[in-house]
Amino acid sequence: MSEFYLIIHFLFTVMQFLIGVLANGIIVVVNGTELIKQRKMIPLALLLCCLAISRICLQLVILCMNLGTLFLIEVPLLADNFVIFVFVNELGLWFATWLGVYYCAKIAPITHSFFFWLKIRISKWMPWLILGSMMYASIPSVFCSKQIWVYSQNVLSSLFSPNATQIKETSTLEIVFLIRLLLPLLIFLSSTLLLIFSLGRHTWQMRNTATGPRDPSTGVHVSTILSVLSFLVLCLSHYMAAALLSFQIFQLRSLVFLFCLWVFGSYPSGHSMILIFGNPKLKQNAKKLLLHGKCCQ
Repeated sequence: MSEFYLIIHFLFTVMQFLIGVLANGIIVVVNGTELIKQRKMIPLALLLCCLAISRICLQLVILCMNLGTLFLIEVPLLADNFVIFVFVNELGLWFATWLGVYYCAKIAPITHSFFFWLKIRISKWMPWLILGSMMYASIPSVFCSKQIWVYSQNVLSSLFSPNATQIKETSTLEIVFLIRLLLPLLIFLSSTLLLIFSLGRHTWQMRNTATGPRDPSTGVHVSTILSVLSFLVLCLSHYMAAALLSFQIFQLRSLVFLFCLWVFGSYPSGHSMILIFGNPKLKQNAKKLLLHGKCCQ
């Protein structure tokens, strides 16, 4: 039965990887082409490009982690990949956080003076936010790479060795990582929940006050709320799965362990699909690219 679970997990992992690379690749091509054609800095296109590139890298690292779970990759190689994983995972979370802040500032129907001030300046800040996120995420990889490698080597050895005692204690390094990830999580939750509640309230008011034909913007607001809610669920699932895996409370290759690993890897591919289907421009260009690929074949 365990071999059957591993085969299913491997098939889902491959599908997850292919979907993630395809979706994020489309986002990079579409937004990168727009940046080249316009020959100027477009904040949202730049952020989406950086987010998609970081997620492609994260998908590659997650694939290596899954192959390691199936004993197809040696422990030292996994330990090296873990250092890269810490960087690309935190970087992608920061980019997703700034995307949530950007959408909140540009879309949320809030008349407070602070949001008006933020709406004007968020586009100018975007390159600096991206650069600052890269510098912040690179701190552990630059200054604590040896400690991360040693820690990951010990944890992975304890997981993959059947005779070794599995580590249950929470190390200082784990606590530091979780604290560092709390900051983007809090900013993301604040911006997305504010966007959801403000759009929901605005949609409810429009429906109650409308006397004529239905306003088309109401449907747009509803679809935006559903997209943001899906993004929120995926992000929280990603954080929860990361916490459960880091505390090593599940046995390696158990059904719950494999499920947490699958949930963890669903975020970078699932949210990119939501971005494509929720953005008419990305959706249209994705169809063109897929049709062009079929014609070439």
